[in-house]
Amino acid sequence: SPGHRSPLNDFQRLRATELLAAPVDPPPPLPEQGTAEQCAQRCATSLACRAFHHDQQSQLCQLLPWTQHSPRIQLQKNIHYDLYQKKDFLRDCIVGDGSSYRGTRATTEKGLRCQHWQATTPHDHSRFLPSPRNGLEENYCRNPDRDKRGPWCYTVDPNVRHQSCGIKKCEDAVCMTCNGEDYRGTVDHTESGIECQRWDLQHPHKHPYHPNKYPDKGLDDNYCRNPDSSERPWCYTTDPGREREYCHIRVCKKRPRPVNVTSSCFRGKGEGYRGRVNVTVSGIPCQRWDSQVPHKHHFVPEKYPCKDLQENYCRNPDGSEAPWCFTSRPTIRIAFCFHIRRCPDEQDAEECYHGHGKHYHGHVSKTRKGITCQPWAAQT
Repeated sequence: SPGHRSPLNDFQRLRATELLAAPVDPPPPLPEQGTAEQCAQRCATSLACRAFHHDQQSQLCQLLPWTQHSPRIQLQKNIHYDLYQKKDFLRDCIVGDGSSYRGTRATTEKGLRCQHWQATTPHDHSRFLPSPRNGLEENYCRNPDRDKRGPWCYTVDPNVRHQSCGIKKCEDAVCMTCNGEDYRGTVDHTESGIECQRWDLQHPHKHPYHPNKYPDKGLDDNYCRNPDSSERPWCYTTDPGREREYCHIRVCKKRPRPVNVTSSCFRGKGEGYRGRVNVTVSGIPCQRWDSQVPHKHHFVPEKYPCKDLQENYCRNPDGSEAPWCFTSRPTIRIAFCFHIRRCPDEQDAEECYHGHGKHYHGHVSKTRKGITCQPWAAQT
């Protein structure tokens, strides 16, 4: 429900980044005290505001009338600031009918250049004149009349009055391969139309997938992702009564080639291992992947076509630390197949340890579960 929706949902966050602009007159408003959510609320209700800097330490925020796509603007690293920009001004795809689209596309689907909205030639029109509220800027594609074909514009061709710009819907703009673990598109609603909860917030649903803990999972803003090797991308929802739901994302026509495929040894975490070892270290036979006995599970071969879940071979469909399998013994659910050797070119003497590892000085900085370690000097 809207009551559980964070105002930050309308913004895309860039950590440790600021927008640099040439001096303008009048200058942007002075920084004010406030949490990121309070700043988002202020920016959302201001027609002039398109982004804001937020200093987490001082809890100050500065509202900005531009984004990274505005003329003469630069992005710069700054560890003190997080930059939040309105999604509508950054998207190169549309949500719904695209009436909220504020991108910079200025050509039609047939390649014609758009006429400026304030120009009266070659096409005279008085119905759609620029105002701060309708976003009719420059000659950018817009949808002021909520045309079901999406954003359009008047063209500079005297023979073609207006034409659709053919901007893709966000759910079709970026396709997903396999189970979508690598999907980095911008769909932010579930397949039933509920808006997603931000990954960096714990309300309305508490969850373990904080972006700082899983920096390689692409947990940006409130976009659909697949950090836990589910069937496909999903998100926590802004509905307190529904914790999580899958998202509707187009599947790519081409399946990617598997990387690091090996059969007699494994590389990395063994996600590319395609050998035929099918017993645990202690010799217990593995359960077949297409069976739910003795252990019920969701790794059904037809739902994970890229994971090669054949027979009862050791595999790593979920990014665990090594190949594993469900066992055929009811009292032991899962066992790692650590008896499969690592490929010789993987073994780095510096990255192993003796005894309890007291003298280990290697560079591994993630736990067995893939969570990034906190720097030793940090206090939080």
